[in-house]
Amino acid sequence: MGWFFKTQRVIYKPVEEVDLSPDSDEVYLRANVKAPRMAGFLIKIAAWILESRILGAMLVYILKGENLIHKLVSFAELKEPPVYVPYHPWKDLKEQEAKCIPSELPPSEKAQHAVDCLPLCSDVIINTQQPTFRRWTIQDYSRAYISGETTPLVVAKSFLDALHASSTPPLKMSFFISYNAEDILRQATESTLRYERGEPISVLDGVPIAVKDEIDSKPYQTTGGTKWLHKLRHCTDDACCVKHLRSCGAIIVGKTNMHELGVGTSGINPHYGATRNPYDPSKVTGGSSSGSAAVVSAGLCPVALGVDGGGSVRIPASLCGVIGFKPTFGRVSHSGVLPLNWTVGMVGILAGTVEDALIVYAAISGHHPSNQPTILPTVDVTLPEIEVMRLAHYLTIGSECNASIRPHLEKMDVAELGCDARVALRIYGAFNSREYLNAQRIRNRQMHFYKHILERADFIVIPTTGVTAYPIMEDALKYGDFDYINGAALVRYQIAGNFLGLPAVTVPVGYDKSGMPIGLQFIGRPWSESTLLHIAFAVQVLSIQSYRKPKVFYNLLSKKEEP
Repeated sequence: MGWFFKTQRVIYKPVEEVDLSPDSDEVYLRANVKAPRMAGFLIKIAAWILESRILGAMLVYILKGENLIHKLVSFAELKEPPVYVPYHPWKDLKEQEAKCIPSELPPSEKAQHAVDCLPLCSDVIINTQQPTFRRWTIQDYSRAYISGETTPLVVAKSFLDALHASSTPPLKMSFFISYNAEDILRQATESTLRYERGEPISVLDGVPIAVKDEIDSKPYQTTGGTKWLHKLRHCTDDACCVKHLRSCGAIIVGKTNMHELGVGTSGINPHYGATRNPYDPSKVTGGSSSGSAAVVSAGLCPVALGVDGGGSVRIPASLCGVIGFKPTFGRVSHSGVLPLNWTVGMVGILAGTVEDALIVYAAISGHHPSNQPTILPTVDVTLPEIEVMRLAHYLTIGSECNASIRPHLEKMDVAELGCDARVALRIYGAFNSREYLNAQRIRNRQMHFYKHILERADFIVIPTTGVTAYPIMEDALKYGDFDYINGAALVRYQIAGNFLGLPAVTVPVGYDKSGMPIGLQFIGRPWSESTLLHIAFAVQVLSIQSYRKPKVFYNLLSKKEEP
C-alpha cells in the first residue's frame, strides 16, 4: 500500500558518527502517539474493523504512518546489520566488595550465601529513624518460624483468609487467576514439620511466593491471562525458576493475574478482572505482571515472580511501590515460561525489599552473579533515538507474540479473546519482514550506543515510568481497553532493559500528589546485577523513612507488631 499513501523515511547516520556527549546536537524526539483510547462498545467495533481484510489493513497502515513507524522504522535506511538476540558474552568483572556464589551450588545454598551478604538490620538504621512502615521480609518469616512465634501453616491459613477478603466485595482486587487451598495447606504442613524437627531447608522454607500466570507451576494450568491457551498448551512440569524455589522450601501460593497475553500495560483483564492497586483500588497496577506486584504491595507475599518483556515487571512494581528487578538476558532460565517474546522477555522478581529480591535472585539464577564494581563518577551523556527504540521494540515484541500465538488462533474461536487482545494481535500481525529486520538493525545501533555509554558509567539513572497509576475506567472492565497513549508513557523508559538485554531495577522513592508511588530505575552493564542491587539498596535506605502503608494491606505475621 506504499503507493497509496505518501511516506517519509529517515536515513540514519552510521553509529560511529553519532555524538553521545552531553553537548550532542542529537534531537530528543518526543513520543508521537496518535491513537484514540478504545473501550466498551467502541473497542468491539474496532476489533471487528481491524479483523476485516481490507478495512483492517488500511486502518493499520494509517496508524503506522500517524505514529511514525513508517518514517522511523519501516522505510528507514540503516547501515548496520540486524542483531536478533541481545546476547552479551559472559564477563566476570572480578571487582571489589562482592561475594561470588558458585553456580553449581543448589538453590538453597545460594539463598543462604545471599543472606550472608546482607547487612544486619541494626547497620541499616544507623543514623536514620525507624521507618513508619515496612513490609515483612523473608528473614522476618524465617525468624518467626524458627522462634516458634508462628508456623508456615498458620501463615498459610492467614494468607487464604486475606485472599478471600481481597477477592470479594467491596474490594474485588483480582490478585490471582488460580490458587489451590488444599495444595497451599499441604506445602505449609510439610514446611511446619520441617521446622518442628529443626530441619528447615533454607531461609525460604515456608515463605509464601506467588507466580505470574505466564510461568508453569503445578498443579495449575498456565493461561497467560486467557480463557483458552491452557486448553491447547498443557502445563506438565514446573518452570526451572519455580523448581529452584520449591527446592528451597518456598510455598507456591498460586498464579497471579496478568494482562491478557501480556499485550497491555494496565493490568485490566476482561476475563479475570482488573487487578487493583493496593494504594488506591480505583487505579491500575500497571502490567503485565499486575497481580505479582499487587500481592507484594498488599503484604500477601514478600516476593513474587513475573516476566518482563517490555517493562512488565518494573512498570507494576513502580506503580505499586515495590522493588522490580529484571536480570541480564540469559541470567535466569526461561524454561517453562510461555514463549510470547523470546528475545526480549526475562523472568523477573517483585519484592518488598531489595534484600528479598537478592535472596530469590540468588536462588533462581543460573550463572555466577557478577561482582560489585568500583563506582565511577556518574556522568552526563546523551541517549539517542529513545523513541525510535521504543517503536523498534514494539515491532519486535509484537512480531514475536504474533508468531507464538498465531498457530493457536487458527484452532479457536476468536471471540474467546478479549477485545483489547484482538486489537493488539491484529496490529502485531500486520508487521512485515522488512519492519522486523529494520527493528533488529535499530537494536544493533542501540547496543553500540549503550555499550559506549556503559564504558564510561556503571549504570544509567532514569525514571521508571512516564506516568503514575491512573484510574480504572468502568467501560474497560468488560472488554478491556486499548490505551496506547498511557501505554507508551508507561513503557517509554523500560525498553533498553528488554530490547538490549540489560539488567534493570526499580526502587520506590516517593509519591505523587495523589499518594501514588513513584519509582526510580537503574539500568546496568551486562552481568552487573550486584552493582544494581547495591545501588538499589542504598536508595532504599535513603527512601525507606518516607514509605507509606497501602490502603489495602494484610499482616500475615499477625502475632508480631504490625509494620
